[in-house]
Amino acid sequence: MSKAFTKEPEGDDDGPEDDLPNLPSGTKNYVTPQGFQQISDELRQLTRVDRPKVVEVVSWAAGNGDRSENGDYIYGKRKLREIDRRIRYLTKRHESAEVVDPAKQKNREQVFFGATVTYSDPHAAEKTVTIVGIDEARLGEGRVSWVSPIARALLKAHEGDTVTLRTPSGDESIEVLEIRYGD
Repeated sequence: MSKAFTKEPEGDDDGPEDDLPNLPSGTKNYVTPQGFQQISDELRQLTRVDRPKVVEVVSWAAGNGDRSENGDYIYGKRKLREIDRRIRYLTKRHESAEVVDPAKQKNREQVFFGATVTYSDPHAAEKTVTIVGIDEARLGEGRVSWVSPIARALLKAHEGDTVTLRTPSGDESIEVLEIRYGD
C-alpha cells in the first residue's frame, strides 16, 4: 500500500527523548551555568516564538476545509508534535538540572565536573577536554559528558597521575598534564 494512504497517529507519540536518555539511573543531571542557560533559552524560544507560529499556521490551514489533503495542516501538526516533544524533554531536563559552577570549585588540584583537563594519550598526543553535563557535550569542541568513559577515567585524578581509560580496543593509560577551572 502506498504511504500516501496511511494515516499518521494524531496523538502524542512519546519518543525516546521523553524519558531522559543517557542519564544513569540514580544520578543527578549536572549542568554548567552556561548549559542551564542554553536549555532555558531554547525552551523559551520554543514556547514563546516557534510553537505559537506553528499553531497559527495550523489554525489557518484547518480553516481551509478538507484536512486529509491539506499539506499545511498535516505538516503543521507533525511540526507541532515535534515541538511539543522537545518542550517536554527540555522541561524535564530543566526541572532536574543541578547547576554546578566550575568557577566556584575549591579543590582545583583534582579533576571534578567542569574541569578543563589536558592529558597525554599513549601515542604522546596532547588532548584537552572540558567535563560538562550530558546535554552540553560536543566532542568536536572538546566538551565531554561527565558520564563518558574519558571523563570517568579522569575524575578525581591529580596533575601527573596516570589513569586507565577503558576503550573498545582495550585499556589505555593516559597522563593528566594540566587541570583548569572556570575557562
